[in-house]
Amino acid sequence: MNMLEHFRPEERAWVEQAADWKEAVETNFERRLTDFLDPRERDILASVIGKDETVHYAFAGGSEDAERKRALIYPFYEQPEQENFQLILFEISYPQKFASLEHKDVLGALMGIGLKREKFGDILEGEGCFQFVAAAEVRSYIELNLPKIANVSVTPVEKPFSAMLPIEEQWVERETTVSSLRLDTFMAEAYRLSRSKTLPFIEKAKVRVNWKKVDQSSYMLRPGDYVSVRGLGRSKLMEVLGRTKKDKQRIVYGIKEQKRKK
Repeated sequence: MNMLEHFRPEERAWVEQAADWKEAVETNFERRLTDFLDPRERDILASVIGKDETVHYAFAGGSEDAERKRALIYPFYEQPEQENFQLILFEISYPQKFASLEHKDVLGALMGIGLKREKFGDILEGEGCFQFVAAAEVRSYIELNLPKIANVSVTPVEKPFSAMLPIEEQWVERETTVSSLRLDTFMAEAYRLSRSKTLPFIEKAKVRVNWKKVDQSSYMLRPGDYVSVRGLGRSKLMEVLGRTKKDKQRIVYGIKEQKRKK
């Protein structure tokens, strides 16, 4: 069976890229380091490489719980070290009494200086500060080109990863039945909404599947798909276990929840 048949048409270019990296490592016995990948891209990469005896892979994004991570694809005889991922941690402090910054401001500022989204990872918010993980190769570019965020003067300061802010999120798995794998049906179950209340989110472009906007309520999900709803959080269709006697789909899905602070 053709490997591409397991993936959506829009994902095939990424599948082929992952296959090319695997072949290059297998042929040349040289490691390959990727840019930052979202969870879906990492799932595909892991699926393409599989449990290969010659080519292995590992992910790192500064924290085990990081959403965006770089991948290192390497020959089986190597043992990857943290420094192989070439990550740096920047911290930006600002005076809370005189200014207010949000996650979107930091993201917008980094994109606004011409930095590709693939070159930096998670953005974390702390008390009077933000942190973000970036690829080491853009260290100087960020230091030279990020003087302000939303009209607030800032200075990016490199920090050790031991000072990285905690990621206060976790995935909770649930098993249930749904009438179909339509996007609106899944959203109604995962976010505890009525079907009619899912429509405004979809129609107003507030829903993404695998980090791409989807505006059709009838869009059919597949196992492994991530669903993000602005203001409601992220979920994932993990497994489809089969049909019940009443012809419903039995599924396992995950919902990303905030951890309770002790």
